[in-house]
Amino acid sequence: MRIKKARNQIIPAIIFLLPGFALLVVFFLGPLLYSFRISFFDWNFVHPERSVFVGFNNYITQLKSQIFQRAVLNTAVYTVITVTVKMVLGFAIAVILNQSLRGRTFFRVAYYLPVITSWVIVSLLFTYMFSGMGGLVNYFLKDVLHAISKNIMWLADDILALVPVVLVDIWKGVGWATVIFLAGLQGIPTELLEAAQVDGANRWQRLMRIMLPMMRGTLVFLLVVLVLGGLNAYVPFQLITRGAPQDMTHSILTLMYRATFSRMDFGNGAAISYLLTIFVFVLSLVQLKLLRKPAGE
Repeated sequence: MRIKKARNQIIPAIIFLLPGFALLVVFFLGPLLYSFRISFFDWNFVHPERSVFVGFNNYITQLKSQIFQRAVLNTAVYTVITVTVKMVLGFAIAVILNQSLRGRTFFRVAYYLPVITSWVIVSLLFTYMFSGMGGLVNYFLKDVLHAISKNIMWLADDILALVPVVLVDIWKGVGWATVIFLAGLQGIPTELLEAAQVDGANRWQRLMRIMLPMMRGTLVFLLVVLVLGGLNAYVPFQLITRGAPQDMTHSILTLMYRATFSRMDFGNGAAISYLLTIFVFVLSLVQLKLLRKPAGE
């Protein structure tokens, strides 16, 4: 009777799960495994049956490629700078907005507005601002502040071209980090902070001994999400630099896009995507370890 009852409960559950599982296989697992197969071939898009198996050659080619190495470096630098600045500024702004200030609601909305603006519009705006000839940044540096004697060709330099890419991400992302930090701060009991203040703890001590330890989960969550977002950077690189000059300002995703859809080299494009996937997977394991770690450790 128990076996029959359990079977009667399992069969309806399986029936209800089948449509969702079928969609998962067709639109996620299937393409995922198929692209993984493509990464081991010199893929012929027109005649797939004529594709040549090359083993790990696509992976080795990318790991040896200076353009791929530069894309990895660009992505890493972009991630480190944007994540660090967004977390520091976001926390500082959240601490200020957590105070009893006049117009606090207005400032909360104002800091979050960049988050909901269009990536395309903002990227094109920053491209104009950092234009080498008539850009707003050069105008202020040269004609207003007199800090430079001639215009800086921001987008023509493989290092300076990353400046607008980094700034646009920081401008758009600080507000989101602020909201997350603000939610974490509001979860700290005010009685605890007031008791520490009565006992003689200054602001720095309350920050280091109470606020940050109690926000450990928020810090870990935000750090992991921002890092994963930085590693998957695509839109600002694609719209502002497009790899110029000489393919030196690609991110990993824009390089993958160029290989796959511009050069129609699906094998190398798939290999790039799985090299990124491996790193993200390792990072996800670190994330799970940090989130499961007891707060007292």
